Amino acid sequence: MLLMDTMLKKAAGFIAACVIGGFLVAGLLAPAAALGSTVTAASGRFFDQLPSDLDLDPPARKSQVLAKDGSVIARFYSQNREPVRLEQISPFMRQGIVAIEDSRFYEHGGIDPTGILRALYVNVQGGRQGASTLTQQYVKNVLIQSLISSGRADEVKPSAARTIGDKLREMKLAVALEDKYSKDQILQGYLNLVYFGNGAYGVQMAAKEYFGVPASALSLPQAAALAGVVNRPGYYDPLTEPAHVVARRNEVLDQMLHQGYISTVQHRKAIAAPLALDVQPSAQGCAVATSPYFCDYVQRLILNDPAFGPDEAARRKLLYQGGLTIHTTLDPELQRVAQEQVNASLPPTDPLQRGAALVSVQPGTGKVLTMAQNTIYSPAPGPGHYTGNLTLPETDSRGKPLHGAGGFQIGSTMKPFVFAEWLNSGRSMATRLDGSVRIYKAGFPWKNSCGTTTGSYDPALGQTPLPNDDPYHYYPMSVLEGLYRSINTITFQSATRLDFCNIQKMATAAGVKNGHTNKPYDLSSIANLIGTQDVAPLDMATAYATFAAGGVHCSPVALESVTGPKGHNYPVPPADCTQTIDPEVAAGVTYALQPVLTIGSGYNIPVNKDHDIFAKTGTTDGHTQTWTVGATTGIATASWFGSYKGFGPEWANEHITINGKYYAGLDGANIAGTQWAHLMNAAAAKYPGGPFPAPPPSMLR
Repeated sequence: MLLMDTMLKKAAGFIAACVIGGFLVAGLLAPAAALGSTVTAASGRFFDQLPSDLDLDPPARKSQVLAKDGSVIARFYSQNREPVRLEQISPFMRQGIVAIEDSRFYEHGGIDPTGILRALYVNVQGGRQGASTLTQQYVKNVLIQSLISSGRADEVKPSAARTIGDKLREMKLAVALEDKYSKDQILQGYLNLVYFGNGAYGVQMAAKEYFGVPASALSLPQAAALAGVVNRPGYYDPLTEPAHVVARRNEVLDQMLHQGYISTVQHRKAIAAPLALDVQPSAQGCAVATSPYFCDYVQRLILNDPAFGPDEAARRKLLYQGGLTIHTTLDPELQRVAQEQVNASLPPTDPLQRGAALVSVQPGTGKVLTMAQNTIYSPAPGPGHYTGNLTLPETDSRGKPLHGAGGFQIGSTMKPFVFAEWLNSGRSMATRLDGSVRIYKAGFPWKNSCGTTTGSYDPALGQTPLPNDDPYHYYPMSVLEGLYRSINTITFQSATRLDFCNIQKMATAAGVKNGHTNKPYDLSSIANLIGTQDVAPLDMATAYATFAAGGVHCSPVALESVTGPKGHNYPVPPADCTQTIDPEVAAGVTYALQPVLTIGSGYNIPVNKDHDIFAKTGTTDGHTQTWTVGATTGIATASWFGSYKGFGPEWANEHITINGKYYAGLDGANIAGTQWAHLMNAAAAKYPGGPFPAPPPSMLR
């Protein structure tokens, strides 16, 4: 019997729409118009020809970027919406919206003939009253959202511009919708779609934004207020027009009482209640992210990847409207330590305006665990404001922008790759070389089987002899000692016996590349043996992680998974872990770099040395760029401190006071080494380092 009643109601609504569609709808839109029977019949035929299918694709949803532990890093959206099930919406809200917007919602079949006749009567009398049911309003909102999400927002018509044809189309779609979905499904869809003003789409976000509670917890006066807002969100704006909202809320409460949803006592208390807003404005994008530079990195990974759309516009739409859940590799606990350290190294607003950065990856997986820098993520002018990422190259492997700074001169952190090729060529690290050789005349026969290497340190040409960092180590010593003490003259003496092409291949195998071009590290100049080319900190961390992983190189990865709202899994870039360096060579490098932290250039770095750990410091001319890069088998970190704003004499870190401490010349072991040590100490328990394998005896003889 109930089914028969429902069918009769729908049929009656449909017939009424067909019969009175031309006349009555025209009366609603233009009450003074008089339409004859011919127009009425034509409208009926037009109604029959209208489509009855409505695409109920999910409305624009926000995407979330999540850290390794599931905590939210950032949100992206064009419409701030969080769909919920009907049972997750307060009964007061469900009742209130029906009471004020469509009291006959549970009686009609999508179109309400009684409401149409009532509205027509009011309009003929000179008043103004609409007759749209909640179902019709839902249809109208779906059509509007469809235009907006397809980039056709300019086609959305204001109410005054909507034609009889538009109204008839909505009516027929409303009837078809009621045929396909239950009343509860329609009400749920409506409440998740409708706009509540101030960027809040759907009841869940409106409840959170205006009252600081989920939709399920809305009280009677709160629900009645929100039910009143949807009629005219600009006029009934809780933030700017609270008096209007209270008046409208009370109208809703009157209707709820009249229709039996609430008692007289409930009505009286709710009418007397203050509006009592608890405004919780939401914000989106990387500027408000917990880790803004990592957020921007993730954003660029999505926008650059064809897996997420054919072009950047399509990928941006997916990110801002597609409701993606983006699980990342970032360790939020360790990231907090990294951020604290770079901020402590030099606050972003300090007049010196130097940069500090830390980035960590996991050896053997390539997972990016931290990415922090001491600048403020903002495009607005201001001290320390900078949106570039100090840890990234300028572009990805496709040449697409990463918003990276492009890296910095790496100084002596380049030396382990020369040393690695020394071992790879079958030589021993115990071999003694003459560290007193400082002059290399023009035309010296440097070997490069895949190019040309030039350069000289020739006083006859007015050039300065090759310097070391101090005047005390110009003597014969082993290649091993030359590395851990960071002696330039020993690095050059070893290079005289090597093929520069093979040194370049070794650096490339580890992951070192030009931070501006993504091309291999250039060794066409002998000066690049000691790090005069720019490399991004992320690539340096990755390269040292290759040694820590026994010669297995993994591309850095930040995305664990990307899932759409219907469970669709998008492919994410793989780490492509590959054995690129001989394990024995990697073992020799990790062996040689451990003394750096005990008797070498980083002896004063305050890192916990009760487990296997290695590092290399680096400092460029003028002490402008300083580095410490190192690893355990559990984590590899590149630490950088220096200038990102210029490279002239004014950016040299000599005879300078930083954070109240004077430095005659800043060294890689100082600020960069200290922040590196604190991060590695914090990571030790969570990413414990196992023992490094011993190199073969032949490398030690």
